[in-house]
Amino acid sequence: MNARTTSTTRGVLYVHSAPSALCPHIEWAVGGVLGVAVSLEWTPQPAQPGSYRAELSWAGSPGSGAGIASALRGWNHLRFEVTEEPTSGTEGGRYSYTPELGVFHAVTGLHGDIMIPEDRLKAAVVKAALGDTTLVTEIDKLLGKPWDDELETFRHAGEGAPVRWLHQVV
Repeated sequence: MNARTTSTTRGVLYVHSAPSALCPHIEWAVGGVLGVAVSLEWTPQPAQPGSYRAELSWAGSPGSGAGIASALRGWNHLRFEVTEEPTSGTEGGRYSYTPELGVFHAVTGLHGDIMIPEDRLKAAVVKAALGDTTLVTEIDKLLGKPWDDELETFRHAGEGAPVRWLHQVV
């Protein structure tokens, strides 16, 4: 008998701001990635009048966070973040998206710390040495600081909002 084990991970989708017309499309896109119907509790986003925010805690197969980020990237007027916890066989991940900056992706370790690959650090040092930029600026980019700076207002506006768990049957 050949037993097949399936790994499961968890994560959170934070939709920081979306126009009302996009809300059902976001639910459909996320549901398509997770393989289950998704119904988010949308609340007004005080940081951007006329837009809405929602949070979803999800469970699914490793890579689901990347799938969610990929399904939502490129949509105008949408700001979101997706986190995915590591498993015994996979690293975790963090994805941030703003219309102005596009997608930021970072690999995260067991405790949520961003893990920067050696080649990306070396490239940042070379770029700074050539005088194109500073090392601080390049490290800030590797850590996602421009995305954090842009999303911070939207994060604070959502404090105290409800969080729902969605579990995928595996």
